[in-house]
Amino acid sequence: METDKPLALAGVRVVEMGQLIAGPFCGKTLAEFGADVVKIEAPGGGDPLRNWRMLQNGTSVWWQVQSRNKRSLALDLRQAEGQDIARKLIAEADVLIENFRPGTLEGWGMSPEELHSLNPGLVMLRISGYGQTGPYRDMPGFGVVGEAMGGLRHLTGEPGRVPVRCGISIGDTLAALHGAIGVLTALYHRKVNGGQGQVIDVALHEAVFNCMESLIPEYSAFGAVREAAGSALPGIAPSNAYPCTDGWVLVAGNGDSIFKRLMAAIGRDDLATATDLADNAGRVARVAEIDEAIGAWTAARSVPQVLEALGAARVPAGKVYTARDIAEDPHYRARDMLLAQTTRDGDTVTVPGIVPKLSATPGRIRTSAPRLGDDTDAVLAEAGLTTEQIALLRRNGVIA
Repeated sequence: METDKPLALAGVRVVEMGQLIAGPFCGKTLAEFGADVVKIEAPGGGDPLRNWRMLQNGTSVWWQVQSRNKRSLALDLRQAEGQDIARKLIAEADVLIENFRPGTLEGWGMSPEELHSLNPGLVMLRISGYGQTGPYRDMPGFGVVGEAMGGLRHLTGEPGRVPVRCGISIGDTLAALHGAIGVLTALYHRKVNGGQGQVIDVALHEAVFNCMESLIPEYSAFGAVREAAGSALPGIAPSNAYPCTDGWVLVAGNGDSIFKRLMAAIGRDDLATATDLADNAGRVARVAEIDEAIGAWTAARSVPQVLEALGAARVPAGKVYTARDIAEDPHYRARDMLLAQTTRDGDTVTVPGIVPKLSATPGRIRTSAPRLGDDTDAVLAEAGLTTEQIALLRRNGVIA
């Protein structure tokens, strides 16, 4: 059983001081593979994500994904006593995650220099809109702004129309994943090359920009500014979304041999054998004609009919899934990507499984997302505080 397998990050201690998406998504990823993540939240309301989007018994179902496997410490970081407790926890931690505006930790007496004097091996992940340096460092920045500055928003949507978002907080998530890569890299360096920690500086817009493929090289070499192209993949043909009688399919027929099989499957041998369409450059020159031919064929068929025919021809194609499609799909379930998770209130909600899948040390859901302050007493007791000290902190409003 997977529950009998070891967890890759067991023994790694993480203090998470971020909120909402970017920092906490990184903490979620580390926790899924065994890290002990103590999430510090403000007493009273906690992380605002607890109340975002759809609520079940007063708590966001998104929260059940973002904070599973974590422990909640309700601690007021605006008070000096709260800052002292945070420093005590950080002094014993391997990793600190924060996604406040630059300068916030410094104002609390927790600059990298001060924290590394307490804990030289600390790996400190700092996620912010524009990074810890540069002329924009003090400007407020959310994921949507990072998507715009990183170049992504200019490419989303139909040509000549308003730029649209991709439907999720992709800028925050990309920053979180880059942060997780940085944390794991720094931990490996610390283990192999000595006990020193370091600061990982992740800017939201840079995480997006890092995924922008040939955007800047094309501008540098040719002065080309890539524009929005709707559902097509500019410069690669054919690769687009095509209408069916009951929905849409994506078809990627942009390999040379794949293109020939695709054209044969839709009954267009004339295009399959055209010498000028034998490579991508020729297909790009006639992409409108090719898309029209594919669209005419798909428009007369249902999605299942199209997928069956193209599957037989070994042409990559797929349905555009909704949440219902995902929830009912046998492949998702076969790969444990739809898991039943019981909340602290006793409800059951289906949540995404864990990615990536490790053969020897797979991640897993060990605990459901905590209620605010669920673990305050336990965490502080582990830090050496007595029952009387914890009670006094609670009376003074430092903890909850």
